[in-house]
Amino acid sequence: MNRMEAIQHRRSVRTFDGAGLRPEEAEQLLAFADTQKNPYGLPIRWKLLNAREHGLSSPVIVGAELYIAGKMRRAPHAEEAFGYSFENVVLFAESLGLGTTWIAGTMNREAFERAMELSEDEVMPCVSPVGRPAKRMSLRETMMRKGVKADSRLAFEELFFDGSFDKPLTKAGAGPLYAVLNAVRLAPSAVNKQPWRCLCRDGWVHFYEKRSKGYVSADGWDLQKVDLGIALCHFELAAVECGLKPSFVLRDPALPKLEPLQYIASWRVESPAPGVGRE
Repeated sequence: MNRMEAIQHRRSVRTFDGAGLRPEEAEQLLAFADTQKNPYGLPIRWKLLNAREHGLSSPVIVGAELYIAGKMRRAPHAEEAFGYSFENVVLFAESLGLGTTWIAGTMNREAFERAMELSEDEVMPCVSPVGRPAKRMSLRETMMRKGVKADSRLAFEELFFDGSFDKPLTKAGAGPLYAVLNAVRLAPSAVNKQPWRCLCRDGWVHFYEKRSKGYVSADGWDLQKVDLGIALCHFELAAVECGLKPSFVLRDPALPKLEPLQYIASWRVESPAPGVGRE
């Protein structure tokens, strides 16, 4: 399974068979995580945590023996960097036939942070159980998926724009970029809010955050920027597999916006779709 297939097939898994991972699978997953880099150059330290050994639990997870977690020092763009790297690990787990789900709030955070040996200047934004999906979802998982409409996404034209924010980008107008942007559209996000908006213009794809209330902590940590990191990861992986050559840039183009949006980052695409973002 390549990364595009993993993006298309993956779903959040909250009900596991309880069997755990084979030792070689655990080693392979952790070794992959340890090699991951992100466009911001921020390092992340990874651990596989045994639930019984550390007394770890989540009210939304059933049958998980192991969790994978990462920690990093607080820094500008830490949220996006973590989202990018963690999603890469999640997709690798999917390619191994393993289930995962992002968890930020619905867990015994104190126990997880203790198991990760978190220092005062470090953050552990999210964790994920990892294992084989059970044959049937629990009733709890079924209800959660219905509650957040987990199997649906916003329309393509609501997320992507052509040249300016008053012109939605159509599938036909996106051309070769359609598959790449649709991979972004499929990205997971907290409560399925999909807080990214992308403006395609003159060979650039600019990412913005459409912030919702309640996702920024008292110390300024923005959970939805983690979601933007996931979207950035999907863009690069899909672009490379589609034969494009994306280059990452942090430079706000200062383009007019129709609503409050925060600039996040841009990808320069060497072979943009003909006609996309032209004036």
